[in-house]
Amino acid sequence: MLTNLRIFAMSHQTIPSVYINNICCYKIRASLKRLKPHVPLGRNCSSLPGLIGNDIKSLHSIINPPIAKIRNIGIMAHIDAGKTTTTERILYYSGYTRSLGDVDDGDTVTDFMAQERERGITIQSAAVTFDWKGYRVNLIDTPGHVDFTLEVERCLRVLDGAVAVFDASAGVEAQTLTVWRQADKHNIPRICFLNKMDKTGASFKYAVESIREKLKAKPLLLQLPIGEAKTFKGVVDVVMKEKLLWNCNSNDGKDFERKPLLEMNDPELLKETTEARNALIEQVADLDDEFADLVLEEFSENFDLLPAEKLQTAIHRVTLAQTAVPVLCGSALKNKGIQPLLDAVTMYLPSPEERNYEFLERISRLLLPFADQHVEIPSLTAGNIALTVGLKHTATGDTIVSSKSSALAAARRAEREGEKKHRQNNEAERLLLAGVEIPEPVFFCTIEPPSLSKQPDLEHALKCLQREDPSLKVRLDPDSGQVDTLDRTLGDKRHLVTVEVEARPIETSSVMPVIEFEYAESINEGLLKVSQEAIENGIHSACLQGPLLGSPIQDVAITLHSLTIHPGTSTTMISACVSRCVQKALKKADKQVLEPLMNLEVTVARDYLSPVLADLAQRRGNIQEIQTRQDNKVVIGFVPLAEIMGYSTVLRTLTSGSATFALELSTYQAMNPQDQNTLLNRRSGLT
Repeated sequence: MLTNLRIFAMSHQTIPSVYINNICCYKIRASLKRLKPHVPLGRNCSSLPGLIGNDIKSLHSIINPPIAKIRNIGIMAHIDAGKTTTTERILYYSGYTRSLGDVDDGDTVTDFMAQERERGITIQSAAVTFDWKGYRVNLIDTPGHVDFTLEVERCLRVLDGAVAVFDASAGVEAQTLTVWRQADKHNIPRICFLNKMDKTGASFKYAVESIREKLKAKPLLLQLPIGEAKTFKGVVDVVMKEKLLWNCNSNDGKDFERKPLLEMNDPELLKETTEARNALIEQVADLDDEFADLVLEEFSENFDLLPAEKLQTAIHRVTLAQTAVPVLCGSALKNKGIQPLLDAVTMYLPSPEERNYEFLERISRLLLPFADQHVEIPSLTAGNIALTVGLKHTATGDTIVSSKSSALAAARRAEREGEKKHRQNNEAERLLLAGVEIPEPVFFCTIEPPSLSKQPDLEHALKCLQREDPSLKVRLDPDSGQVDTLDRTLGDKRHLVTVEVEARPIETSSVMPVIEFEYAESINEGLLKVSQEAIENGIHSACLQGPLLGSPIQDVAITLHSLTIHPGTSTTMISACVSRCVQKALKKADKQVLEPLMNLEVTVARDYLSPVLADLAQRRGNIQEIQTRQDNKVVIGFVPLAEIMGYSTVLRTLTSGSATFALELSTYQAMNPQDQNTLLNRRSGLT
């Protein structure tokens, strides 16, 4: 069902009102019969946003909620921190599921793939849409496993805010660092949710300190836990000076009470909360000049008189400026703390109009997402996230516009605005969303269908995979699946080709294979004109499989010195003859195996630097420099790809899971003779 879907965000900033009217006005009068919920039977879900049963509650509320009331957020975290469980509780309390799903039972809404339910992890991102207290929330649950980092990367590009979920017993973990850096890259405002406060070993203080020390963020404590581990029963709202207690007899966490803290009932808790609130006010005042002026002018004598609304507004500004992150806590599994988290999402994270996305998009057919369920809508306003169906030539990272002319006009308009504002960055360059940066592949495998009848199915599946995952590259090897006839006589026609070629090495800095073609002056121009394509096809074919390991040939120049073609000879024969001739030339030449050399960047705490360097030395690593990044060390260098297999597991073991690394293909380097001989002997079965 999800084979041909794409997620799109609509920009508020750059679409003029006239343009929006052209998109939407005539569609708003569309028959409500078009709004058919695409819901499979047997799902344990309530009505979708704006739906009561199969009827539309409000066409305006489902299609065009006020932009200020929209929140586009993502849930991100280290694996097993509780992202999907938190998402399940959010959906339940917002009213769009009738029962609580469980990851272990394999019945969650957003982990709907069979592989996800079997393994109990999130593999692909899932989008859901729901309402909370008058706000429209578009939520994307992202994977936490290191192998699916690209899924997080492509989702963050269209989000306005994010909820970072932490295991309160572990604090900041390895993948937390990775997704946090990705959010930094895309300037995503965040709030933190310390999950699993009921877990043995849970520590609010430790988790907050790890955010401060490892992420170098400034946590704003908006809540305090009431108890920890087995004694956890609720939270304190620091801003409002209230306590929230969940009914221990409630099975679903819907029943909880909010009470003001009073001296007579909770003297110690009130004292702790007052101190925390005063510290919060001082912290926000240090970060926001407008709020600081307010506090100094009117409330410097008594912080208790400061209205909660003023403090909440200042926290919202600080969150958008990304100078600090609000921190809340709870236990998703035990159904505690999720409703206040939803309130914080609507209160502190930005609406689309508070974010600056400068791109245009227009889609003909639209669906509102609810994991693997969708409801068709006739139109969509700026600031929303939706799915589109039927785009056969788009891929992840594309930006969709109504036409080339409108995109060019918008680019020219952005250029003029950039000149007026004297900005350093060219507005036109930021008109379109930057594509996801995908390094060149370095792992290769060969696949073939079980029979020729399955070849079209395989090709279709690979095309779909490539569109969904741009890191996958597919190349058809022309030497497999094709036959070249070498008979020189077919019927009464004689096919005769005589060629003389020379192969020599060339120097190049390109990572991609370089094959140069050269032709001697003695070659007849007329003959070359009609046969050049066949000749170059033959050379390419020969260079795809080298004589040593069957790997592609790189950095070679092929010179054609002589060419004789009998009249009537087919181009297939020409290609075959040239290919065989080049292969023979390559076999006679001196050859060298090249291996991929990777750019490596390891971010590691100072305490673990020595074992990481020692391990890289054993892997033939070449360290270029070691930088200091806050309290961490960043090791930059090169390492052969063959030596980096399984490095993720080794690095986690060496650094207790605290280090992260990034790899990218740098170039290909020649193996030394000893390593090359060892490799060739191993391939031939001699060792």
